[in-house]
Amino acid sequence: HYKAIMTGLNHAKGDEIFLIDSDLEESPELLISFAEKKNKEDCDVIYGVQAQRKGKSFERWSGLLFYKIFNMLSSVNIPESASTVRLMSRRYVDALLRHNESEIFIMGLWQITGYNQLPHVINKTSTSETTYTLRRKMILLVNAITSFSSAPLVGIFYIGCLIFLLSCIYTLYLVYRWSFFARPPTGWTSTITSVWLLGGAIISFLGIIGIYLSKIFYETKQRPNSIIRKIYRSDG
Repeated sequence: HYKAIMTGLNHAKGDEIFLIDSDLEESPELLISFAEKKNKEDCDVIYGVQAQRKGKSFERWSGLLFYKIFNMLSSVNIPESASTVRLMSRRYVDALLRHNESEIFIMGLWQITGYNQLPHVINKTSTSETTYTLRRKMILLVNAITSFSSAPLVGIFYIGCLIFLLSCIYTLYLVYRWSFFARPPTGWTSTITSVWLLGGAIISFLGIIGIYLSKIFYETKQRPNSIIRKIYRSDG
Protein backbone atom coordinates (compact mmCIF):
# COMPACT_ATOMS: atom_id res chain seq x y z
CA HIS A 1 0.00 0.00 0.00
CA TYR A 2 3.05 2.30 -0.02
CA LYS A 3 2.52 3.07 -3.69
CA ALA A 4 -1.11 3.95 -2.96
CA ILE A 5 0.05 6.38 -0.26
CA MET A 6 2.52 8.07 -2.60
CA THR A 7 -0.18 8.32 -5.28
CA GLY A 8 -2.59 9.94 -2.85
CA LEU A 9 0.04 12.41 -1.65
CA ASN A 10 0.85 13.24 -5.26
CA HIS A 11 -2.76 14.40 -5.76
CA ALA A 12 -3.23 16.16 -2.43
CA LYS A 13 -3.51 19.96 -2.87
CA GLY A 14 -3.84 21.29 0.68
CA ASP A 15 -1.34 23.35 2.65
CA GLU A 16 -1.41 20.59 5.27
CA ILE A 17 -2.00 16.91 4.59
CA PHE A 18 -3.35 14.41 7.10
CA LEU A 19 -2.50 10.78 6.35
CA ILE A 20 -4.33 7.90 7.99
CA ASP A 21 -4.93 4.21 7.18
CA SER A 22 -8.35 3.31 5.82
CA ASP A 23 -8.92 0.55 8.41
CA LEU A 24 -9.49 3.29 11.04
CA GLU A 25 -7.37 1.55 13.64
CA GLU A 26 -6.24 5.10 14.38
CA SER A 27 -9.03 7.52 15.21
CA PRO A 28 -9.66 10.30 12.63
CA GLU A 29 -10.21 12.66 15.58
CA LEU A 30 -6.43 12.53 16.10
CA LEU A 31 -6.29 15.32 13.53
CA ILE A 32 -7.38 17.80 16.23
CA SER A 33 -4.54 17.01 18.68
CA PHE A 34 -2.06 16.65 15.82
CA ALA A 35 -2.94 20.10 14.47
CA GLU A 36 -2.71 21.66 17.94
CA LYS A 37 0.73 20.21 18.55
CA LYS A 38 1.96 21.09 15.05
CA ASN A 39 0.94 24.73 15.47
CA LYS A 40 2.40 24.88 18.97
CA GLU A 41 5.77 23.34 18.05
CA ASP A 42 5.95 25.01 14.61
CA CYS A 43 7.22 21.83 12.95
CA ASP A 44 6.61 20.15 9.59
CA VAL A 45 5.47 16.68 10.65
CA ILE A 46 3.59 15.23 13.60
CA TYR A 47 3.58 11.42 13.41
CA GLY A 48 1.88 8.87 15.62
CA VAL A 49 3.79 6.56 17.95
CA GLN A 50 1.92 3.71 19.61
CA ALA A 51 1.89 3.79 23.39
CA GLN A 52 1.83 0.00 23.23
CA ARG A 53 2.06 -2.11 20.09
CA LYS A 54 -1.32 -3.54 19.13
CA GLY A 55 -2.19 -7.12 18.32
CA LYS A 56 -1.31 -10.52 19.70
CA SER A 57 2.11 -11.64 20.83
CA PHE A 58 3.30 -12.64 17.34
CA GLU A 59 2.26 -9.34 15.78
CA ARG A 60 3.94 -7.37 18.55
CA TRP A 61 7.29 -9.15 18.71
CA SER A 62 7.61 -9.63 14.95
CA GLY A 63 6.93 -5.93 14.35
CA LEU A 64 9.46 -4.95 17.01
CA LEU A 65 12.06 -7.35 15.59
CA PHE A 66 11.48 -5.95 12.10
CA TYR A 67 12.47 -2.42 13.12
CA LYS A 68 15.39 -3.57 15.27
CA ILE A 69 16.93 -5.51 12.37
CA PHE A 70 16.33 -2.64 9.93
CA ASN A 71 17.84 -0.03 12.26
CA MET A 72 20.82 -2.28 12.94
CA LEU A 73 21.63 -2.80 9.25
CA SER A 74 20.70 0.65 7.96
CA SER A 75 21.94 4.18 8.60
CA VAL A 76 18.29 5.29 8.71
CA ASN A 77 16.80 5.11 12.21
CA ILE A 78 13.04 4.49 12.24
CA PRO A 79 11.02 4.80 15.48
CA GLU A 80 10.13 1.23 16.45
CA SER A 81 6.46 1.93 17.22
CA ALA A 82 5.78 4.57 14.56
CA SER A 83 2.38 4.53 12.87
CA THR A 84 1.11 5.61 9.46
CA VAL A 85 -1.03 8.44 10.82
CA ARG A 86 0.67 11.82 10.47
CA LEU A 87 0.04 15.48 9.75
CA MET A 88 2.46 17.01 7.22
CA SER A 89 3.21 20.44 5.82
CA ARG A 90 3.02 21.20 2.13
CA ARG A 91 6.78 21.72 1.75
CA TYR A 92 7.50 18.41 3.45
CA VAL A 93 5.14 16.51 1.13
CA ASP A 94 6.65 18.25 -1.91
CA ALA A 95 10.10 17.15 -0.78
CA LEU A 96 8.86 13.61 -0.11
CA LEU A 97 7.42 13.35 -3.63
CA ARG A 98 10.84 14.06 -5.12
CA HIS A 99 11.69 10.41 -4.42
CA ASN A 100 10.78 8.64 -7.65
CA GLU A 101 11.87 5.07 -6.98
CA SER A 102 9.55 2.18 -7.78
CA GLU A 103 10.66 -0.09 -4.93
CA ILE A 104 9.15 1.94 -2.09
CA PHE A 105 9.73 1.54 1.63
CA ILE A 106 7.86 4.63 2.71
CA MET A 107 8.91 4.68 6.36
CA GLY A 108 12.50 5.04 5.24
CA LEU A 109 11.53 7.81 2.82
CA TRP A 110 9.72 9.65 5.63
CA GLN A 111 12.92 9.71 7.66
CA ILE A 112 15.44 10.67 4.98
CA THR A 113 13.23 13.50 3.71
CA GLY A 114 14.21 15.33 6.89
CA TYR A 115 12.60 18.52 8.25
CA ASN A 116 11.47 18.88 11.85
CA GLN A 117 9.43 15.80 12.75
CA LEU A 118 7.94 15.21 16.21
CA PRO A 119 6.20 12.13 17.67
CA HIS A 120 2.75 12.11 19.23
CA VAL A 121 1.70 9.19 21.42
CA ILE A 122 -1.49 7.46 20.24
CA ASN A 123 -3.54 4.38 21.06
CA LYS A 124 -4.02 2.07 18.09
CA THR A 125 -6.79 -0.52 18.19
CA SER A 126 -7.17 -3.84 16.37
CA THR A 127 -10.21 -3.87 14.08
CA SER A 128 -9.24 -7.07 12.25
CA GLU A 129 -6.51 -9.69 11.91
CA THR A 130 -3.31 -8.30 10.48
CA THR A 131 -2.63 -9.09 6.82
CA TYR A 132 1.12 -8.91 7.41
CA THR A 133 2.00 -12.57 7.88
CA LEU A 134 5.54 -13.68 8.75
CA ARG A 135 6.21 -14.30 5.05
CA ARG A 136 5.05 -10.79 4.07
CA LYS A 137 7.09 -9.24 6.85
CA MET A 138 10.19 -11.10 5.69
CA ILE A 139 9.62 -9.88 2.12
CA LEU A 140 9.12 -6.33 3.40
CA LEU A 141 12.27 -6.57 5.54
CA VAL A 142 14.39 -7.71 2.59
CA ASN A 143 12.95 -4.93 0.43
CA ALA A 144 13.54 -2.33 3.15
CA ILE A 145 17.14 -3.34 3.87
CA THR A 146 18.17 -3.60 0.22
CA SER A 147 16.51 -0.23 -0.50
CA PHE A 148 18.30 1.67 2.28
CA SER A 149 21.43 -0.25 3.15
CA SER A 150 24.55 -1.61 1.47
CA ALA A 151 25.41 -3.60 4.61
CA PRO A 152 24.77 -7.02 2.96
CA LEU A 153 27.22 -6.19 0.16
CA VAL A 154 29.84 -4.91 2.60
CA GLY A 155 29.25 -7.99 4.74
CA ILE A 156 29.97 -10.21 1.73
CA PHE A 157 33.38 -8.55 1.34
CA TYR A 158 34.36 -9.07 4.98
CA ILE A 159 33.07 -12.64 5.12
CA GLY A 160 35.01 -13.38 1.92
CA CYS A 161 38.16 -11.93 3.51
CA LEU A 162 37.60 -14.04 6.64
CA ILE A 163 37.13 -17.25 4.64
CA PHE A 164 40.26 -16.46 2.60
CA LEU A 165 42.27 -15.86 5.80
CA LEU A 166 41.09 -19.11 7.38
CA SER A 167 41.88 -20.99 4.17
CA CYS A 168 45.42 -19.55 4.16
CA ILE A 169 45.97 -20.56 7.78
CA TYR A 170 44.72 -24.08 7.11
CA THR A 171 46.92 -24.34 4.00
CA LEU A 172 49.98 -23.33 6.01
CA TYR A 173 49.05 -25.95 8.61
CA LEU A 174 48.88 -28.66 5.95
CA VAL A 175 52.23 -27.59 4.47
CA TYR A 176 53.81 -27.60 7.93
CA ARG A 177 52.41 -31.04 8.72
CA TRP A 178 53.54 -32.46 5.39
CA SER A 179 57.04 -30.94 5.70
CA PHE A 180 57.87 -32.00 9.25
CA PHE A 181 55.76 -35.04 9.93
CA ALA A 182 55.34 -36.53 6.43
CA ARG A 183 51.87 -37.69 7.40
CA PRO A 184 49.25 -36.22 5.08
CA PRO A 185 45.80 -36.13 6.73
CA THR A 186 43.64 -39.10 5.79
CA GLY A 187 40.00 -39.06 4.83
CA TRP A 188 37.96 -36.72 2.70
CA THR A 189 35.26 -35.69 5.13
CA SER A 190 36.83 -32.32 5.86
CA THR A 191 37.47 -31.71 2.16
CA ILE A 192 33.90 -32.44 1.11
CA THR A 193 32.55 -30.40 4.03
CA SER A 194 34.64 -27.40 3.07
CA VAL A 195 33.54 -27.67 -0.56
CA TRP A 196 29.87 -27.68 0.43
CA LEU A 197 30.43 -24.88 2.93
CA LEU A 198 32.13 -22.60 0.43
CA GLY A 199 29.68 -23.58 -2.30
CA GLY A 200 26.71 -22.67 -0.11
CA ALA A 201 28.35 -19.38 0.91
CA ILE A 202 29.03 -18.45 -2.71
CA ILE A 203 25.45 -19.23 -3.77
CA SER A 204 24.10 -17.15 -0.86
CA PHE A 205 26.35 -14.23 -1.76
CA LEU A 206 25.31 -14.40 -5.39
CA GLY A 207 21.69 -14.38 -4.23
CA ILE A 208 22.25 -11.13 -2.30
CA ILE A 209 23.91 -9.56 -5.31
CA GLY A 210 21.00 -10.79 -7.41
CA ILE A 211 18.52 -8.96 -5.16
CA TYR A 212 20.33 -5.68 -5.71
CA LEU A 213 20.54 -6.31 -9.46
CA SER A 214 16.80 -7.00 -9.56
CA LYS A 215 16.16 -3.61 -7.93
CA ILE A 216 18.32 -1.93 -10.57
CA PHE A 217 16.31 -3.80 -13.20
CA TYR A 218 12.99 -2.48 -11.85
CA GLU A 219 14.27 1.06 -11.33
CA THR A 220 15.61 1.38 -14.90
CA LYS A 221 12.16 0.57 -16.27
CA GLN A 222 10.77 3.71 -14.56
CA ARG A 223 7.24 2.39 -14.67
CA PRO A 224 4.58 4.56 -12.99
CA ASN A 225 3.64 3.56 -9.46
CA SER A 226 -0.02 3.88 -10.38
CA ILE A 227 -2.32 4.85 -13.26
CA ILE A 228 -5.28 7.06 -12.41
CA ARG A 229 -8.40 6.41 -14.43
CA LYS A 230 -10.44 9.29 -13.04
CA ILE A 231 -10.07 11.86 -10.27
CA TYR A 232 -13.15 12.73 -8.19
CA ARG A 233 -12.79 16.19 -6.67
CA SER A 234 -15.28 18.85 -5.76
CA ASP A 235 -14.73 22.26 -7.40
CA GLY A 236 -15.78 23.89 -4.15
